[in-house]
Amino acid sequence: MSRGSPRHESACQDRLKAWAPAEPTAVFDTYWRFAAERQAIFFRRLKGLPPPWTEDPILQRYKFTNAYRASDRVSQYLIRNVIYQGDQSPEEVFFRTILFKTFNRIETWELLESQLGAVTYSEYGFECYRKILDDALQRGMRIYSAAYIMPSGARSLGHRRKHHSHLMLLQRMLEDGAPRRMTRVSSMQQAFELLRSYPTIGDFLAYQYVTDINYSGLTDFPEMQFVVPGPGARDGIHKCFRSLGGLTAAELIRLVAERQKEEFVRLGLKFQSLWGRQLQLIDCQNLFCEVDKYARIAHPEISGLSGRTRIKRLFRPNPARIRYWYPPKWGLNEEARKESSHGEAT
Repeated sequence: MSRGSPRHESACQDRLKAWAPAEPTAVFDTYWRFAAERQAIFFRRLKGLPPPWTEDPILQRYKFTNAYRASDRVSQYLIRNVIYQGDQSPEEVFFRTILFKTFNRIETWELLESQLGAVTYSEYGFECYRKILDDALQRGMRIYSAAYIMPSGARSLGHRRKHHSHLMLLQRMLEDGAPRRMTRVSSMQQAFELLRSYPTIGDFLAYQYVTDINYSGLTDFPEMQFVVPGPGARDGIHKCFRSLGGLTAAELIRLVAERQKEEFVRLGLKFQSLWGRQLQLIDCQNLFCEVDKYARIAHPEISGLSGRTRIKRLFRPNPARIRYWYPPKWGLNEEARKESSHGEAT
């Protein structure tokens, strides 16, 4: 369909009517094309097909997360190697999950395991963990992922070094009985608010943490229940819509999630879901973050809130194999096992 053709103009009008009073831009169509192609890359790699896994030059060159958050390498490690390994009591699951996500770095977790054996709350000691991480930093090791900006907590938690504050925060949460309180809340929003009540945990981190905890058996909230747009998602939404028409960013993400099938059909896109699991609110939120980055190259004429114009991270295939395994309550692991017997993905 060529730009300016009657058919193209009609399709544009249909898109505008469907989303009124919000006003989508050209980046909104790119959002769906990006989602479909990024998921297609996931399955091509999973089946063991040789590179290149896409003809899209931007996706070939730059690093982007998966369409489904739970399929990303760090999330997969968390689910298989942290959440579902070891004691499944609320205290231990909560401790392991928040400790891992505080640093969000596989190498940091494996360092702790190499020094401590099993990482457990029952054997936790602030001084022991502090020393292991102090020594790692002294050797030049990076202990935090660059994915999140972690506040230092120096004022609220009384420690000058960031990782000391974060260890103390985790200790406070356990001493406050946060794991058991988490099991008693009735909604994902209430769980979010519980986490949000602690120092240094803002909206973005609380939403990420509650999503990770919800992978476990500690809670069982539908991922379509609640969403909090992060800064990157807000940037992507700003590029996809010249006006939200009075909707909040969270309301718009919900509409996007609810209309995903219609949008893929409208654009003639074949989207392969995660073995029947449609994109959830957390996935649609993340996709707005990713399309914000993608649009810096694909749509340089459309500016976002941050004003960023470059994508920093280049794509480099990770040779380490992922054995895909999702929260058992999702019922996906048999299909994942069958399809991943031939290959891997990132």
